[in-house]
Amino acid sequence: MSTFEEISPSSTVARVRAIDPNGEILYLEFRNGLNATAHGSQVDGFDVGSVVLVRHEDNHIELAPNELWPEETWVGVVKVKRPDNTVVDANGRWKMLPTSNDVTYREGNTVECRDSGILRVLAEDPIRYVDLPAVDESTIARFRSQVESKRESFEDFGGLQQVVDRARELIEIPLKYKGELSTIGARPIKGVLFTGPPGTGKTMLARIIANCTDAVFYEISGPEIFSKWYGQSEEILRMLFADAAKQSRAIIFFDEIDSVAGKRDDDSHEASRRVVAQLLTLMDGFTPNDNVIVIAATNRPHDIDPALRRPGRLDWEVNFPWPNCNDREAILQTSARNLKINGFLPHRQVAQNTESWSAAELAAIWSEAALLAVQDSRSVIIAEDYVGGFERVSAHRNRLGLLVLGGDLT
Repeated sequence: MSTFEEISPSSTVARVRAIDPNGEILYLEFRNGLNATAHGSQVDGFDVGSVVLVRHEDNHIELAPNELWPEETWVGVVKVKRPDNTVVDANGRWKMLPTSNDVTYREGNTVECRDSGILRVLAEDPIRYVDLPAVDESTIARFRSQVESKRESFEDFGGLQQVVDRARELIEIPLKYKGELSTIGARPIKGVLFTGPPGTGKTMLARIIANCTDAVFYEISGPEIFSKWYGQSEEILRMLFADAAKQSRAIIFFDEIDSVAGKRDDDSHEASRRVVAQLLTLMDGFTPNDNVIVIAATNRPHDIDPALRRPGRLDWEVNFPWPNCNDREAILQTSARNLKINGFLPHRQVAQNTESWSAAELAAIWSEAALLAVQDSRSVIIAEDYVGGFERVSAHRNRLGLLVLGGDLT
């Protein structure tokens, strides 16, 4: 055990922050942020910045080694660098420090500092006060459709043959024969707009074309692209287009494009205006080497920002109408290709009684028919189930129609 001949009374470390112009008062700062003053004869022999010990027993002060008040470091971002001084943003407060010749740094660096200057560079990029979720490969992978063992083909798309032919002409041929078209000198097709009522097969046809051209398919539902963080929606778009440009063939499909790129006016949200501007910039930025086509789908083409419809953007349009009787019969037959059925099924009669039905509603008949078959302990669908399925979907449509028109359900 060590022994001490003398132990000084308890004291607290402080620093001289200022001295009265008359030299009669010292202004002291303690580590805990409290302040104190010293008067009279105690003020002699101290300078601003001096480290002192204040004895609690008699409030006597005396000089102390500077090591008792080590200068703390702090982190900031370099905003301005001049030959003589540097401005650093320290958590929203601007601090001016002498420019250091011993440390190499630039504007935008995250640095460790003391009030005497910059000590070292912590990161090349500025830190953010809010830790935003990262936009990386995993983010882009959410929009990239995975290759499935069973790929849809044009045989799975019933009816609307003229629509299919036109879509293949505008999308499949440019993707497959990009080199030949470039040799001819043809202007590349950058974007195609699919218009038409919901459920008419716009998304399905886009997927089929991607499958048949071996193109990487990026599917973006309108609201998915928006982020609550400032600028992140535009960053996601930039990364999507950059990733697509790396592929030998790619299709970027925007479903409900009107919710992403609506008309810009005084009432539109700032985030929406920024996304539209970013989308326009990206479509204009396609290079001759990019084999990427943008497909956008909407049932409200009049709500899309007009700038997207100009040449070189979504200037080609394919309209998906309600299927006619022959189309509806083809859709019914195609939808049943992978089902177990038995006996004659009245496709023509059902088609004749489904005017203005969408392909999605026609396909729903088979789901209802399968439920009826299972309830009757059968593993195949017969005509009775088929008709029953039609009646169920028809009743559902009628109920929706009554609700829309404000009719009475009773």
